Amino acid sequence: MPEITVGMIGLGIMGSAMSANLLKAGLQVVGFDIMPDRVEALSALGGRGAASIADVASQCEVIMTSLPSITAFDEATQGPDGILAAGGGRTVIETSTLPIADKQRAHDVLREAGTVLLDCPLSGTGAQAASGDLVVFGSGDEAAYEACIPVFKGFSRSQYYLGKFGNGSAMKFVANLLVAIHNVAAAEALVLGQKAGLDAETMLEVLTDSAGNSRMLEIRGPLMTKGDYDEPTMKVDVWQKDMTVITDFARALGCPAPLFSASAPIYSAALGQGRGKQDTAVVCAVLEEMAGLKRPD
Repeated sequence: MPEITVGMIGLGIMGSAMSANLLKAGLQVVGFDIMPDRVEALSALGGRGAASIADVASQCEVIMTSLPSITAFDEATQGPDGILAAGGGRTVIETSTLPIADKQRAHDVLREAGTVLLDCPLSGTGAQAASGDLVVFGSGDEAAYEACIPVFKGFSRSQYYLGKFGNGSAMKFVANLLVAIHNVAAAEALVLGQKAGLDAETMLEVLTDSAGNSRMLEIRGPLMTKGDYDEPTMKVDVWQKDMTVITDFARALGCPAPLFSASAPIYSAALGQGRGKQDTAVVCAVLEEMAGLKRPD
């Protein structure tokens, strides 16, 4: 593994997991987050905490961003104490799920300053990130992407180069459309089976060995059968942002997405019930309530 120091902007569920795996892979990690305890956690793992985003950028030629909103992304890339302020000559690996137009705008501004922005969203939950079971959807400058492959391999199991800048996000929107549908479908099936008197754990074992299996059933099914949603791998309130991005993307293309649209009210109901900080598997609890299903004590 080449000697590379990677900057990590955003040390939430995904950023902290990727940082831990990069450290295990032998890379150095310098990180920043607006939450000081997250920076301290990185330092405890052997990484280096930074005082600001510009401080990270000043120490690293390769920087990763894992951020929850357009506002946070703009501040990190173009703010007065952001990457742009540190000067050019860097490669930024942008992994967040954000509108392509906002990423393109930052790409163009950074390019003028001599910094390459790659659009590289990730497929996988927080639990998958912790185990290195992520897939990289890479797009943008191909030479810069190729140079970053050692970094990608430090935290992911597969990497795909998809062409021009923005194609990575387009692929992520397609993948997340399936995640949204499959997650609700898994919950719907488990609720139906329980309503019919089937044991939840037995159903999960049988279904994951059947033609009806899906990755979401495998990953979120155990949370659904246990009714345990308080250690989220993807929070409902963050997922709502992703749902909006995908909805706008499909609408702009004039492409119908009826199953995706049908899943959206279930997530909205979870948010309305005050479950925004819980795992998105909590849609199972929403459907249980709708079905009048009471879990055994």
